[in-house]
Amino acid sequence: MITCVVRYTIDPAKLGAFEEFAAAWIRLVNRHGGEHHGYFLPGEGASDQALALFTFPSLAAYEQYRQRFGVDPEFIAADRIRDDSGCVVRYDRTFMRPLLPRDLQTLEAD
Repeated sequence: MITCVVRYTIDPAKLGAFEEFAAAWIRLVNRHGGEHHGYFLPGEGASDQALALFTFPSLAAYEQYRQRFGVDPEFIAADRIRDDSGCVVRYDRTFMRPLLPRDLQTLEAD
C-alpha cells in the first residue's frame, strides 16, 4: 500500500475553485482504483496551505492511474479547473507508507 500526500499552496481568494478541483479529483481517484482520504483545507493559521491524501494498493496501481493524465477527458477536465482558475500556486507530491491502527496490533503481538 502506498499513500500519496500532496501539499498545495493555494490562492485563498480562489478557495471555491480549489474545492471544485478537489471534488473532481476525489471522484477520479476513487473511481480508478484508489481510496481518497480527503482534502484538508485551511482552517486556522496559514490560509494558503492545503493537503490531499489518497492511497493505492501499490505504486504500480498508482502508475496505472497516472497513465490517464493528459489523455482521459475526465482527468483533463479536472486539471482544467485548476489551470483556468489559478487556484493552485504550486504543489509537491510525496509517497508514504501508512502505519494504520490495525498494523499496531501486529506490532504489539511481536
